Amino acid sequence: MKFTFSLLLLFTTTFLMAQNPEKKQVTVKGIILEEGTNYPLEYSTVSFINKQGKTITGGITDTEGNFSIEVPAGVYTVKYEFISYKAKEVPNQNLTKNTTLPTIKLALDAASLDEVVVRAETTEVQIRLDKKIYNIGKDLTAGGATVSDALNNVPSVTVDVDGTIALRGNENVKILINGKPSAIAGFGSTDALRQLPADAIERVEVITSPSARYDAEGTAGILNIILKKEKTLGVNGSLTSTIGVPLNSSVSGNINVRTDKFNIFNTTGLSYRTGPGKAFFNNNYLPRTIIDTITGTTTTVEPKFDQIIENRKYDRLNQNFNTNLGIEYYLTKKSSLTASGFLRLGNDEDVTTNDTQNFKNNDLKESTKRIENQTEDDTSYQFSLNYVNNFNDKGHKLTADLQYDRDKETQRSIIDDRRIFPDLEILPAEDITSKENQTEYLAQADYVLPIGENAQFEAGYRGNFETKSTDYSLSNEIGTSGIFVRNDSISNVFTHTENVNAVYSQYGNKFGKFSFLLGLRLENTQLKGKVDAENISENPPFDLNFDRNYTGLFPTLNFTFELKQNENITLGYNRRINRPRSWFINPFPSRSSETNIFQGNPSLEPAYASAFDLGYLKRWKKLTLSSSIYYQHETDGFERVQEETGQFTSNGVSIIRTLPINLATNDRYGFELGLLYNPYKWLTLNGSFNYFKFKTEGFYNNIDYGTENNSYFGRFSSKVKLPAKIDWQTNAFYRGPSNNSQTESDGILSVDMAISKDIIDDNGTLALNVSDLLNSRKRNSLTTTNTFTSESEFQWRKRQINLTFTYRFNQKKQRQRPQKGGGDDEGGFEG
Repeated sequence: MKFTFSLLLLFTTTFLMAQNPEKKQVTVKGIILEEGTNYPLEYSTVSFINKQGKTITGGITDTEGNFSIEVPAGVYTVKYEFISYKAKEVPNQNLTKNTTLPTIKLALDAASLDEVVVRAETTEVQIRLDKKIYNIGKDLTAGGATVSDALNNVPSVTVDVDGTIALRGNENVKILINGKPSAIAGFGSTDALRQLPADAIERVEVITSPSARYDAEGTAGILNIILKKEKTLGVNGSLTSTIGVPLNSSVSGNINVRTDKFNIFNTTGLSYRTGPGKAFFNNNYLPRTIIDTITGTTTTVEPKFDQIIENRKYDRLNQNFNTNLGIEYYLTKKSSLTASGFLRLGNDEDVTTNDTQNFKNNDLKESTKRIENQTEDDTSYQFSLNYVNNFNDKGHKLTADLQYDRDKETQRSIIDDRRIFPDLEILPAEDITSKENQTEYLAQADYVLPIGENAQFEAGYRGNFETKSTDYSLSNEIGTSGIFVRNDSISNVFTHTENVNAVYSQYGNKFGKFSFLLGLRLENTQLKGKVDAENISENPPFDLNFDRNYTGLFPTLNFTFELKQNENITLGYNRRINRPRSWFINPFPSRSSETNIFQGNPSLEPAYASAFDLGYLKRWKKLTLSSSIYYQHETDGFERVQEETGQFTSNGVSIIRTLPINLATNDRYGFELGLLYNPYKWLTLNGSFNYFKFKTEGFYNNIDYGTENNSYFGRFSSKVKLPAKIDWQTNAFYRGPSNNSQTESDGILSVDMAISKDIIDDNGTLALNVSDLLNSRKRNSLTTTNTFTSESEFQWRKRQINLTFTYRFNQKKQRQRPQKGGGDDEGGFEG
């Protein structure tokens, strides 16, 4: 509707100006904001009406609520309008020279809320100088899903079957909540995102060329998840309940109480889910050649078993509770103080059954069953304080944040082993306990100073102080006596400390159609590791206790050139760092099975990357095209390698370890394309495609791990509005095959489908969705080394069907207003 109006307005403007070519033209500028929140109102209309009541000219605001319109000199009534807001008229404006009008604030029109038209679907993607903003609140397939599931529907983002999040195929992505590291996101792990409802998300900012305001962490870029926080006055909220197969039951509710002086918000959710999954491994071991370095003679050693087949079955039970309570108090009309607390409780019970068959020359020699019963208790809480002071309505602003996060997690696994064939034998059991305690303090201040009409200066400080302690204890059973003895050669306490202090400044300006943002960030990182263990070898292969310090400069450059009003080109450059997380540098192994272990590498150094991004955006009336070409050069990039340890299990099977290492260089380049098409009011089509290629060079233990690989992924979504207030949506995703120096992975296809209907006078919505409709979301791969090959298939969770009911009170379905492009100062958590 507003697009049609805007086109008519522009047409009228052009026509009338053509009739008065001789009249002097002046430039009139201004800004339109939402009253109470100061959100810029994009696509608001500005009309200039003469004394005879005729509209002489007009225009619309940009993404920041700004307008700049050429007007024939004269006296006018200026009219400001935006759908569902009360219009304002300012009479007798004598516009005889270039003028900047006072900032206008429009208030919501409560009387027209029943007739609110949802903003055009094109607003689901908004382009900023340093980010793309995706509104996923309208995604029907997110009903009953988690935040991790919802991220898989965001262009440029992929979520692997094990929950690993990647941006443009690169797993080193930084996850932020409301612009900050947070216990809500699980610190460096993505497991916590599986516990939060997707309904909590308002939008996701994909930041592939981060400005200096953001952390330099994450060579792929940043995913900033902005959580909901209602701005409407009064009492409002919603209740959502879900039931699914396999069992997926949850209930969540949110409530807001807002007055002119304060806003109280709370979200509480409870879930009870099962997670059936499976895995298959076919390992083939080759004869090993051992060379005597003294005599030069070679010996060929045959493996005890030349083929080992594992079939794993996962039965997971996850029980989670989360709640967030906060209050935003408006100290003055221009300043506010927000305090909030978040609590998450998790109680998981997982059973992994591993049936193993050992072969020699195609003959079954041994069959074993390994059952791991694991329990996990997780408690996370966060306290935060946010202060905002808007010195004026032109963007002069100061924000300050203090945040404290704590996470306590206890895992205990009882592992029972028994041989089934050729005879029944109960093997010694294992008792493994891992206790993790993590704390993080954050202090941040950001200052924004507009300079003149189009320039802006920013500066700030951020300090992150994180400590994580892992107490790992392994006890072995003596025979089958039920008596366990601690294994001091493996049991240990590892403490990891990461302190980051950063200051930044950046300057942006706009000259006509050209905009730029230049920034520089200085970061100092301290990484410390300490191991307490009873029995450490005299010459360990790693430096178990270390204290390293890194200081680096991280420049950012972002440029935009507006070819036309709805067409622009962007160019970005930034330097990034990838710091090794605690589990990547913990030198003591953790075992996923008796024959496969993961071992951290304390010698791991940070990786650095320089990235370039060239983007193009074009908007038509019903079509939006966004595209970009990107290149990244990374030094000391992380790579996981698999190798034999030289150790064997009690029945003579070689133990294989996975180890992260630094490789010399990693060059990655590619392009992405996104299309959003609204041919009719009842049909929305959305598609994206991402192709990338990378080249890795490097040696480890005299083995060349260099490789070249190219891969791609694409997604397509269609949403149809049917009669009787029924919506139908289908999402399809395909990731092409890929490989690294050791492993080849097959492509993955996944299809989701959902249907919803509004009921109870549009206050309720009933939705049925199917995740992984074809039950095809499986990872198949083949790993090849000099001593073994491993063929595997892994499925985290099979097809899921959910029925979700949402009831809203004093809240309109999907009524959306323009969102501010920042996000660092956003608060709240609502479902």
